Amino acid sequence: MNKQSMDIALKKGQEVRQEFGGPVMKVIGFEPELIENVVTQWEDDEGNIITAKFMDSLLIPADQ
Repeated sequence: MNKQSMDIALKKGQEVRQEFGGPVMKVIGFEPELIENVVTQWEDDEGNIITAKFMDSLLIPADQ
């Protein structure tokens, strides 16, 4: 885990994105017992709601 990810505490409702691109997503929950512990949701170009799980170290606040 890199130092940057350790300094960021994600919160429910926060907008995030992957460090190297991708859609802006909203954090909708956490599953601390899993490696991919951050549950996110976003709307794709066709209007579909997508839900996915990510490791917190792969996400940064959308405003960065």
